[in-house]
Amino acid sequence: MKRQKMMKVAAICLAPVLGLSLTACSGVNSGVADAKKDSAALQIPASCKSGTPLISVLLPNQTNPYYVAMKHGFEDEAKAHGMKAEVLIAEDDDAKQLSQAEAAVQNKPCAVALNPVKSEPAAATVRTFNDAKIPVFTVNIMVDSKAMKAQGAFVQQYLGADNEAGGAQSAAQMMKDMGKDAKLNIGLVTEPDEAAAMARDEGFKAKIASDKNSKVAARVDGNVKITDALDVTTDMLQGNPNLNAIFASSGPNLQGALEAVNASGKDVKVYGFCAADIALSGKYMGCVAQEPEDYGRRVVREIVKYVKGQKVKPNILRPLKEFVSGQKPGQGQVG
Repeated sequence: MKRQKMMKVAAICLAPVLGLSLTACSGVNSGVADAKKDSAALQIPASCKSGTPLISVLLPNQTNPYYVAMKHGFEDEAKAHGMKAEVLIAEDDDAKQLSQAEAAVQNKPCAVALNPVKSEPAAATVRTFNDAKIPVFTVNIMVDSKAMKAQGAFVQQYLGADNEAGGAQSAAQMMKDMGKDAKLNIGLVTEPDEAAAMARDEGFKAKIASDKNSKVAARVDGNVKITDALDVTTDMLQGNPNLNAIFASSGPNLQGALEAVNASGKDVKVYGFCAADIALSGKYMGCVAQEPEDYGRRVVREIVKYVKGQKVKPNILRPLKEFVSGQKPGQGQVG
Protein backbone atom coordinates (compact mmCIF):
# COMPACT_ATOMS: atom_id res chain seq x y z
CA MET A 1 0.00 0.00 0.00
CA LYS A 2 2.78 2.39 0.95
CA ARG A 3 4.57 1.75 -2.30
CA GLN A 4 1.38 2.37 -4.28
CA LYS A 5 0.90 5.67 -2.46
CA MET A 6 4.45 6.75 -3.23
CA MET A 7 4.10 5.89 -6.91
CA LYS A 8 0.87 7.84 -7.07
CA VAL A 9 2.48 10.84 -5.41
CA ALA A 10 5.43 10.70 -7.76
CA ALA A 11 3.15 10.55 -10.79
CA ILE A 12 1.07 13.50 -9.62
CA CYS A 13 3.94 15.70 -8.65
CA LEU A 14 6.05 15.01 -11.70
CA ALA A 15 3.41 16.87 -13.70
CA PRO A 16 5.18 20.23 -13.32
CA VAL A 17 8.43 18.60 -14.45
CA LEU A 18 6.70 17.57 -17.64
CA GLY A 19 5.31 21.05 -18.17
CA LEU A 20 1.75 20.24 -17.08
CA SER A 21 -0.43 21.91 -14.48
CA LEU A 22 1.08 23.07 -11.19
CA THR A 23 -2.26 22.88 -9.43
CA ALA A 24 -1.76 19.51 -7.74
CA CYS A 25 1.41 20.58 -5.98
CA SER A 26 0.86 24.25 -5.26
CA GLY A 27 -1.30 26.06 -2.72
CA VAL A 28 1.49 27.21 -0.45
CA ASN A 29 0.02 29.66 2.00
CA SER A 30 0.42 30.32 5.69
CA GLY A 31 -3.34 30.41 6.23
CA VAL A 32 -3.47 33.91 7.64
CA ALA A 33 -4.75 35.65 4.51
CA ASP A 34 -8.21 36.29 6.04
CA ALA A 35 -7.03 36.65 9.61
CA LYS A 36 -7.03 40.43 9.81
CA LYS A 37 -10.80 40.87 9.74
CA ASP A 38 -11.52 37.86 11.97
CA SER A 39 -8.80 38.44 14.53
CA ALA A 40 -9.94 42.03 15.01
CA ALA A 41 -13.06 40.65 16.67
CA LEU A 42 -11.15 38.16 18.84
CA GLN A 43 -10.76 39.38 22.43
CA ILE A 44 -7.72 38.52 24.48
CA PRO A 45 -8.79 35.60 26.72
CA ALA A 46 -9.37 36.37 30.39
CA SER A 47 -7.01 33.50 31.26
CA CYS A 48 -4.11 35.62 29.99
CA LYS A 49 -4.50 37.72 33.16
CA SER A 50 -4.04 34.75 35.51
CA GLY A 51 -0.95 34.40 37.68
CA THR A 52 0.80 32.03 35.30
CA PRO A 53 -0.89 32.16 31.88
CA LEU A 54 -0.89 28.87 29.98
CA ILE A 55 0.31 28.41 26.40
CA SER A 56 -0.79 25.13 24.82
CA VAL A 57 1.92 23.91 22.42
CA LEU A 58 0.95 21.21 19.90
CA LEU A 59 3.88 19.45 18.20
CA PRO A 60 3.94 16.44 15.80
CA ASN A 61 6.54 14.23 17.54
CA GLN A 62 9.66 14.04 19.69
CA THR A 63 11.55 11.59 17.48
CA ASN A 64 12.69 14.34 15.13
CA PRO A 65 15.44 16.43 16.82
CA TYR A 66 13.82 19.44 15.22
CA TYR A 67 10.83 19.24 17.54
CA VAL A 68 12.93 18.41 20.59
CA ALA A 69 14.77 21.70 20.09
CA MET A 70 11.52 23.58 19.48
CA LYS A 71 10.00 22.17 22.69
CA HIS A 72 12.92 23.53 24.72
CA GLY A 73 12.51 26.93 23.11
CA PHE A 74 8.83 27.13 24.04
CA GLU A 75 9.32 25.93 27.61
CA ASP A 76 12.32 28.12 28.44
CA GLU A 77 10.93 31.31 26.91
CA ALA A 78 7.49 30.86 28.46
CA LYS A 79 9.11 30.48 31.89
CA ALA A 80 11.16 33.62 31.30
CA HIS A 81 7.93 35.56 30.74
CA GLY A 82 6.08 34.16 33.76
CA MET A 83 4.01 31.79 31.62
CA LYS A 84 3.75 28.02 31.36
CA ALA A 85 4.06 26.03 28.13
CA GLU A 86 2.15 22.75 28.14
CA VAL A 87 3.57 20.67 25.27
CA LEU A 88 1.34 18.04 23.64
CA ILE A 89 2.86 15.47 21.27
CA ALA A 90 0.64 14.05 18.50
CA GLU A 91 2.95 11.19 17.47
CA ASP A 92 2.46 12.21 13.82
CA ASP A 93 -1.27 11.50 14.02
CA ASP A 94 -3.63 14.20 12.69
CA ALA A 95 -6.63 12.76 14.53
CA LYS A 96 -4.68 12.69 17.80
CA GLN A 97 -3.61 16.30 17.33
CA LEU A 98 -7.25 17.31 16.83
CA SER A 99 -8.23 15.35 19.94
CA GLN A 100 -5.47 17.07 21.89
CA ALA A 101 -6.81 20.44 20.73
CA GLU A 102 -10.28 19.56 22.00
CA ALA A 103 -8.82 18.55 25.37
CA ALA A 104 -6.56 21.61 25.53
CA VAL A 105 -9.56 23.93 25.20
CA GLN A 106 -10.83 22.66 28.56
CA ASN A 107 -7.67 24.03 30.22
CA LYS A 108 -8.53 27.57 29.00
CA PRO A 109 -5.10 28.48 27.61
CA CYS A 110 -4.17 32.09 26.99
CA ALA A 111 -2.94 31.17 23.49
CA VAL A 112 -2.02 28.19 21.32
CA ALA A 113 1.19 27.47 19.42
CA LEU A 114 0.49 24.92 16.70
CA ASN A 115 3.00 23.04 14.58
CA PRO A 116 0.61 20.94 12.46
CA VAL A 117 1.23 17.29 11.67
CA LYS A 118 -0.09 17.91 8.13
CA SER A 119 -1.18 21.12 6.46
CA GLU A 120 -4.71 20.28 5.36
CA PRO A 121 -6.12 18.39 8.39
CA ALA A 122 -4.75 21.12 10.67
CA ALA A 123 -7.55 23.48 9.59
CA ALA A 124 -9.99 21.53 11.78
CA THR A 125 -7.60 21.88 14.73
CA VAL A 126 -7.41 25.63 14.19
CA ARG A 127 -11.21 25.86 13.98
CA THR A 128 -11.50 24.08 17.34
CA PHE A 129 -9.54 26.88 19.00
CA ASN A 130 -11.34 29.56 16.99
CA ASP A 131 -14.67 28.31 18.34
CA ALA A 132 -13.28 28.63 21.87
CA LYS A 133 -11.99 32.15 21.05
CA ILE A 134 -8.40 31.17 21.80
CA PRO A 135 -5.75 32.83 19.57
CA VAL A 136 -3.70 30.45 17.41
CA PHE A 137 -0.08 31.05 16.42
CA THR A 138 1.23 28.54 13.87
CA VAL A 139 4.90 27.69 13.54
CA ASN A 140 7.04 25.81 11.01
CA ILE A 141 4.25 24.09 9.03
CA MET A 142 1.70 26.24 7.22
CA VAL A 143 -1.98 25.37 7.34
CA ASP A 144 -3.56 24.82 3.93
CA SER A 145 -5.37 28.00 2.89
CA LYS A 146 -8.19 26.21 1.03
CA ALA A 147 -8.90 23.96 4.00
CA MET A 148 -8.86 27.00 6.28
CA LYS A 149 -11.41 28.76 4.08
CA ALA A 150 -13.61 25.67 4.00
CA GLN A 151 -13.50 25.50 7.81
CA GLY A 152 -14.02 29.24 8.23
CA ALA A 153 -10.86 29.19 10.35
CA PHE A 154 -8.08 31.69 10.90
CA VAL A 155 -4.80 32.11 12.79
CA GLN A 156 -3.19 35.18 14.32
CA GLN A 157 0.25 34.60 12.91
CA TYR A 158 2.55 32.18 11.11
CA LEU A 159 6.26 32.08 12.01
CA GLY A 160 8.79 29.84 10.33
CA ALA A 161 11.58 29.55 7.84
CA ASP A 162 11.51 31.33 4.50
CA ASN A 163 11.15 27.93 2.89
CA GLU A 164 11.05 29.04 -0.71
CA ALA A 165 14.23 31.08 -0.23
CA GLY A 166 15.87 28.07 1.44
CA GLY A 167 15.11 25.87 -1.55
CA ALA A 168 16.59 28.48 -3.88
CA GLN A 169 19.71 28.76 -1.68
CA SER A 170 20.25 25.02 -1.89
CA ALA A 171 19.80 25.00 -5.67
CA ALA A 172 22.28 27.85 -6.10
CA GLN A 173 24.90 26.00 -4.03
CA MET A 174 24.32 22.81 -6.03
CA MET A 175 24.82 24.57 -9.36
CA LYS A 176 27.91 26.36 -8.03
CA ASP A 177 29.53 23.14 -6.77
CA MET A 178 28.69 21.06 -9.85
CA GLY A 179 30.04 23.63 -12.29
CA LYS A 180 28.62 26.01 -14.87
CA ASP A 181 28.32 23.50 -17.72
CA ALA A 182 27.37 20.42 -15.69
CA LYS A 183 24.27 18.50 -16.73
CA LEU A 184 22.24 17.86 -13.63
CA ASN A 185 19.66 15.08 -13.42
CA ILE A 186 18.13 15.74 -10.04
CA GLY A 187 15.98 13.62 -7.75
CA LEU A 188 13.73 15.23 -5.13
CA VAL A 189 13.01 13.55 -1.80
CA THR A 190 10.10 15.52 -0.46
CA GLU A 191 6.72 15.41 1.37
CA PRO A 192 3.72 16.43 -0.77
CA ASP A 193 1.37 16.68 2.23
CA GLU A 194 3.33 19.51 3.86
CA ALA A 195 3.03 23.03 2.51
CA ALA A 196 6.48 23.91 3.86
CA ALA A 197 8.11 21.11 1.86
CA MET A 198 6.23 22.16 -1.26
CA ALA A 199 7.45 25.75 -0.83
CA ARG A 200 11.03 24.46 -0.56
CA ASP A 201 10.58 22.43 -3.72
CA GLU A 202 9.13 25.40 -5.59
CA GLY A 203 12.05 27.60 -4.58
CA PHE A 204 14.52 24.92 -5.62
CA LYS A 205 12.86 24.29 -8.98
CA ALA A 206 12.53 27.99 -9.78
CA LYS A 207 16.27 28.45 -9.29
CA ILE A 208 17.17 25.32 -11.22
CA ALA A 209 14.97 26.50 -14.11
CA SER A 210 17.50 29.25 -14.79
CA ASP A 211 20.00 26.58 -15.91
CA LYS A 212 19.10 24.88 -19.20
CA ASN A 213 21.43 21.98 -18.37
CA SER A 214 19.55 21.06 -15.19
CA LYS A 215 16.27 19.23 -14.70
CA VAL A 216 14.27 17.42 -12.04
CA ALA A 217 14.10 13.85 -13.31
CA ALA A 218 12.36 12.06 -10.43
CA ARG A 219 10.49 12.73 -7.23
CA VAL A 220 9.58 10.58 -4.22
CA ASP A 221 7.79 10.96 -0.88
CA GLY A 222 10.23 10.59 2.03
CA ASN A 223 7.45 11.22 4.56
CA VAL A 224 9.90 13.22 6.74
CA LYS A 225 11.17 9.93 8.17
CA ILE A 226 14.68 8.56 7.81
CA THR A 227 13.64 4.98 7.10
CA ASP A 228 10.98 5.97 4.56
CA ALA A 229 13.39 8.33 2.79
CA LEU A 230 16.04 5.60 2.70
CA ASP A 231 13.62 3.15 1.06
CA VAL A 232 12.19 5.50 -1.59
CA THR A 233 15.59 6.96 -2.45
CA THR A 234 16.98 3.48 -2.94
CA ASP A 235 14.14 2.77 -5.39
CA MET A 236 14.63 6.13 -7.10
CA LEU A 237 18.35 5.50 -7.64
CA GLN A 238 17.65 2.08 -9.11
CA GLY A 239 14.96 3.42 -11.44
CA ASN A 240 16.94 6.47 -12.54
CA PRO A 241 20.56 5.47 -13.18
CA ASN A 242 21.43 8.90 -14.61
CA LEU A 243 20.72 10.83 -11.41
CA ASN A 244 23.76 12.77 -10.23
CA ALA A 245 22.23 15.04 -7.57
CA ILE A 246 19.48 14.95 -4.93
CA PHE A 247 17.59 17.71 -3.14
CA ALA A 248 15.92 16.62 0.12
CA SER A 249 13.34 18.94 1.64
CA SER A 250 13.80 18.05 5.33
CA GLY A 251 16.46 16.81 7.73
CA PRO A 252 15.09 13.26 8.05
CA ASN A 253 14.59 13.07 4.29
CA LEU A 254 18.16 14.21 3.73
CA GLN A 255 19.61 11.68 6.16
CA GLY A 256 17.67 8.82 4.58
CA ALA A 257 18.66 9.93 1.08
CA LEU A 258 22.31 10.21 2.08
CA GLU A 259 22.30 6.71 3.56
CA ALA A 260 20.76 5.36 0.35
CA VAL A 261 23.34 7.12 -1.83
CA ASN A 262 26.24 5.87 0.31
CA ALA A 263 24.86 2.31 0.20
CA SER A 264 24.49 2.48 -3.59
CA GLY A 265 28.11 3.44 -4.18
CA LYS A 266 26.95 5.88 -6.86
CA ASP A 267 28.47 9.33 -7.37
CA VAL A 268 25.37 11.30 -6.46
CA LYS A 269 25.69 14.59 -4.57
CA VAL A 270 23.18 15.36 -1.81
CA TYR A 271 21.82 18.80 -0.88
CA GLY A 272 18.83 20.04 1.05
CA PHE A 273 17.64 20.98 4.53
CA CYS A 274 20.27 19.90 7.09
CA ALA A 275 20.18 16.54 8.83
CA ALA A 276 20.83 16.63 12.57
CA ASP A 277 24.37 16.08 13.87
CA ILE A 278 25.91 15.10 10.52
CA ALA A 279 29.02 16.90 9.23
CA LEU A 280 29.08 17.80 5.55
CA SER A 281 31.65 15.70 3.70
CA GLY A 282 31.94 13.29 0.78
CA LYS A 283 28.66 13.15 -1.14
CA TYR A 284 26.92 15.44 1.39
CA MET A 285 27.84 18.77 -0.18
CA GLY A 286 25.51 21.47 1.11
CA CYS A 287 22.53 22.21 3.32
CA VAL A 288 20.46 25.02 4.81
CA ALA A 289 19.34 24.98 8.43
CA GLN A 290 16.42 26.24 10.44
CA GLU A 291 16.64 27.13 14.13
CA PRO A 292 13.58 25.51 15.75
CA GLU A 293 14.51 26.41 19.33
CA ASP A 294 14.71 30.05 18.26
CA TYR A 295 11.32 29.73 16.50
CA GLY A 296 9.74 28.50 19.75
CA ARG A 297 11.21 31.43 21.66
CA ARG A 298 10.07 33.93 19.05
CA VAL A 299 6.50 32.60 19.01
CA VAL A 300 6.29 33.05 22.80
CA ARG A 301 7.50 36.64 22.44
CA GLU A 302 4.86 37.26 19.77
CA ILE A 303 2.18 35.87 22.08
CA VAL A 304 3.39 38.19 24.85
CA LYS A 305 3.09 41.14 22.45
CA TYR A 306 -0.40 40.06 21.46
CA VAL A 307 -1.50 39.74 25.10
CA LYS A 308 -0.22 43.25 25.77
CA GLY A 309 -2.45 44.51 22.97
CA GLN A 310 0.41 45.20 20.59
CA LYS A 311 0.06 44.53 16.87
CA VAL A 312 1.61 41.28 15.58
CA LYS A 313 2.54 40.67 11.95
CA PRO A 314 0.50 38.02 10.10
CA ASN A 315 3.65 36.34 8.72
CA ILE A 316 7.22 36.20 9.97
CA LEU A 317 9.65 34.39 7.67
CA ARG A 318 13.09 33.66 9.06
CA PRO A 319 16.26 33.34 6.92
CA LEU A 320 18.14 30.05 6.82
CA LYS A 321 21.79 29.43 7.63
CA GLU A 322 23.85 27.79 4.89
CA PHE A 323 26.53 25.13 5.34
CA VAL A 324 28.93 23.60 2.81
CA SER A 325 31.32 20.65 2.67
CA GLY A 326 33.77 20.70 5.60
CA GLN A 327 31.31 22.37 7.97
CA LYS A 328 28.85 21.01 10.53
CA PRO A 329 25.66 22.72 11.68
CA GLY A 330 25.55 23.54 15.38
CA GLN A 331 23.21 21.95 17.90
CA GLY A 332 19.59 22.69 17.05
CA GLN A 333 20.40 23.84 13.51
CA VAL A 334 18.42 21.33 11.44
CA GLY A 335 16.17 21.10 8.42
